[in-house]
Amino acid sequence: MIDFPGRKRVVVTNISPQINGGSYPAKAVIQDEFIISADVFTDGHDDVVASVLLKHRKDRIWKEYPMSFINNDHWELKFYPTQLGFYQFQVQGWVDHFTTWRKGLIKKYEAGQDIKVELQIGAQLIEEAASRAGTKDRNGILEQARLLTNVQTLEEAIMAATDDKLATAMYRLRDKKLITVYPEIFAFEVEIKRASFSTWYELFPRSASQEPGKHGTFKDVKQLLPRVAAMGFDTLYFPPIHPIGEQKRKGKNNSLTATENDPGSPWAIGNRLGGHKSIHPQLGTLKDFQDLIKEARKYDIEIAMDIAYQCAPDHPYVKQHPQWFKWRPDGTVQYAENPPKKYEDILPFNFETEDWENLWLELKSVIDFWIDKGVTIFRIDNPHTKSFAFWEWMIGEVRRDNPQVIFLAEAFTRPRIMEQLAKAGFNQSYTYFTWRNTAKEIEEYMTELTKTDMRYFFRPNFWPNTPDILPPEITYGGEVAHIRRLILAATLSSSYGLYGPVYEFGFTQPMPGKEEYIDNEKYEIRHWDWNAYTRIKEIISRVNRIRKENPALQDTYNIEFAKCTNEQIVCYVKTDKKTGNQLIVAVNMDSWNTQAGHVTLPLEKAGLPQGEYMVRDLLSGDKYRWNGAVNFVQLNPYEMPAHILKVETPPSV
Repeated sequence: MIDFPGRKRVVVTNISPQINGGSYPAKAVIQDEFIISADVFTDGHDDVVASVLLKHRKDRIWKEYPMSFINNDHWELKFYPTQLGFYQFQVQGWVDHFTTWRKGLIKKYEAGQDIKVELQIGAQLIEEAASRAGTKDRNGILEQARLLTNVQTLEEAIMAATDDKLATAMYRLRDKKLITVYPEIFAFEVEIKRASFSTWYELFPRSASQEPGKHGTFKDVKQLLPRVAAMGFDTLYFPPIHPIGEQKRKGKNNSLTATENDPGSPWAIGNRLGGHKSIHPQLGTLKDFQDLIKEARKYDIEIAMDIAYQCAPDHPYVKQHPQWFKWRPDGTVQYAENPPKKYEDILPFNFETEDWENLWLELKSVIDFWIDKGVTIFRIDNPHTKSFAFWEWMIGEVRRDNPQVIFLAEAFTRPRIMEQLAKAGFNQSYTYFTWRNTAKEIEEYMTELTKTDMRYFFRPNFWPNTPDILPPEITYGGEVAHIRRLILAATLSSSYGLYGPVYEFGFTQPMPGKEEYIDNEKYEIRHWDWNAYTRIKEIISRVNRIRKENPALQDTYNIEFAKCTNEQIVCYVKTDKKTGNQLIVAVNMDSWNTQAGHVTLPLEKAGLPQGEYMVRDLLSGDKYRWNGAVNFVQLNPYEMPAHILKVETPPSV
């Protein structure tokens, strides 16, 4: 006997989303549209039906959701998840003999052909379905079969055949032995809205004091919360807040010689006072930190904590667990290197240690400790220098019990490595946006992020700068470049961030020969006039308000690019399907010259009006009457290097 499901004729293939064949879950956001798709077809001309079996991982019972036919054998289900955590799904399909019969019956009836035999065939199909029904439903189904063969007029037979209740019953009572179920079960993880829409501001708490020359504290940061909130940020990110190593401490501008007054780099974690579960005493107490977290939430701000899995030479781990580090032949521990850079004040963990299990458990306990203290967002420093297997295990364990926790991967490295970190569980990722400076580069990079399978697992967080990175684009472009890069980051990606004080105050002096800030705050305490006015700060606040008020900017993947006759202008459309909110963004990529050109908008793809419509610039308040696809834009960078145009229909004066 042939051991093969030979009666199953339907093919189910090309299921999406699936990451590495189902090895990793796709990403979704609670209550946002999540599309499951597949190609489902059969031989011949019979009708096919497809559905998705779906359940939350905590549920015991699978629920079935019918898929919608799109075109060319392609089917989709639009699902709006209501629970955080992991969902599982399978796709199935089968030949729908009842619908095939019913369509043929109607065609023959409308053509005036004899349908007596067809009615008998239909009755037979219904009787077969009735045999699969329970006692309660069987009689009602059989009555439908009798109606087909015992009617006074053909019109009555057609009415009986097209009855919606009958169709529902036949769907429910299909022959399950003939259903093709795709053998693999796939998964997706549902996360909170902030995982996909967030606005980050980075500052060093030790530079938060209003008094020059004084070490800042958490209480000083608390006084800045109204300012951060007024600028429109919802995530306030701190570099590491732990005790800083005293051995091999770096001085100003990464000098190997530190003075008594040099505070050292916060990323050189740990000294005689403690390590990753301790707080730098000059910042305040643990209670001060928790009070700050609570106060920030009153402004709808979450405190994001930096976790750098590395140690200063005098971190307690070095003496307590020497097996977790690499020891050199001269009896010293191998410090961190990224040639030609040397980090003598930092010791990396050895993830190939034979004691790896205890190392993993201890590193996870650091996250658990700070979650218990109220932290829900972690920016992970240099995750690409740690084991992928560790991240997959640690993040999975943490988010199983705390699905609200967000991990941001700070990894500027090779593409496959960044992608693997995202697959391993990081909710957001740093990107190459910082070095994409032309209209062509922007379009190509956004297409890669949003129109390929990366959209299902890699969530970009765009940063124009960081404490380590001062790009030449903003070094030489000055205020205009700062405003342009801000607008690009904030409108291209639903999550973006700024290393704030230097950005809003327009500080642009680099270290000679490097893409890095001189007098770097990583190595010294800076004083900022937090009450000073800058135009950059004003535009930051305006753009963040626009983001909050326009759902179209709260999604990264809804972007469609326009063509432009001037390569110095990049133009794109973002549409929110739920609200109909539509924005057209045009940006001058030239910091010094006015640029103009005609843009050709993707009307059909973006769902824009075909005829005349009004657009209002949310940056300036100006209104323009546009018509159809081709329209003219002109941007003077010294006035404003961009338009953020809201489509308003019907046209108004």
